[in-house]
Amino acid sequence: MLTNEQIIQKLVLPKGKLNVVIDTDTYNEVDDQFALVYALRSQERLSVEAIYAAPFFNKRSESPGDGMRKSYDEILKILVKMDYAAPDGFVKKGSDRYLENKDTPCESEAALDLIERAMSAQKPLYVIAIGAITNVASALLLEPKIAEKIVVLWLGGHAFHWPDTFEFNLKQDSLSANVVFDSKVPLVLFPCKGVVSHFSTTLPELKSNINENSAIGRYLIGIFEDYSFGRSVYSKVIWDAVTIAYLNNEEWTSSRIVPSPKAGEDLRWRFDENRHPIKYIWSIDRDAIYADLFDKINEK
Repeated sequence: MLTNEQIIQKLVLPKGKLNVVIDTDTYNEVDDQFALVYALRSQERLSVEAIYAAPFFNKRSESPGDGMRKSYDEILKILVKMDYAAPDGFVKKGSDRYLENKDTPCESEAALDLIERAMSAQKPLYVIAIGAITNVASALLLEPKIAEKIVVLWLGGHAFHWPDTFEFNLKQDSLSANVVFDSKVPLVLFPCKGVVSHFSTTLPELKSNINENSAIGRYLIGIFEDYSFGRSVYSKVIWDAVTIAYLNNEEWTSSRIVPSPKAGEDLRWRFDENRHPIKYIWSIDRDAIYADLFDKINEK
């Protein structure tokens, strides 16, 4: 188990290329698609080793498992539209359900693949989690030693000053969130409302900055426009892309080291100053990140 000092050391972003895996509920709305393209087009900084489909349950799915399977299909669609030459086994199916208790993992292709990659890694494996964190929590339960081999980036919950943390990624599987918070894995937390909620854009801005002559450019603009449901005044947060931006250039975010929180049953944060440290993102440079995101989307 890592000491607090070792955790803090692992939360310092190194120079050079980073090995990453992405855990995503891609079909949940429209931001994961932007994040996937952003990561796969950031090859000078990120070596994406695998993509995992995460469960989700809302009006776009019939169950957590159905959401996971739809996300799996959406990942494959993105790769085709990017004309991305993915190796065999690049995309893995994740859990078809959420944790039922904090001791019993949901075994899946994704969780087992994460364990295998982490345990064989020669340097830290960065796990970009942008959905319910069931797959990552399950991997940690199945093999706790991976906490010493990975760094987790999770977009989940709201800012610590927010009156609650009733946020989609967290509320779906708060048991998994607390498993991760308790695991002493090096963690970078990206709160939604109050922090990443500033990463909003509009359809005119997208159309002005994304090349619609490419298949992936047309697709991203199209799903954003469909998600607006014809509203004339509409903006949307592309939440998940901020995790990729942090790895590309840490200067586009502001952070501090804080004790790991817990999510209460009432979905409010609980704090204990004696707990192990995590890195907490408290501000983002919206314009700098969008400039880089647009450049990467337009790359050929």
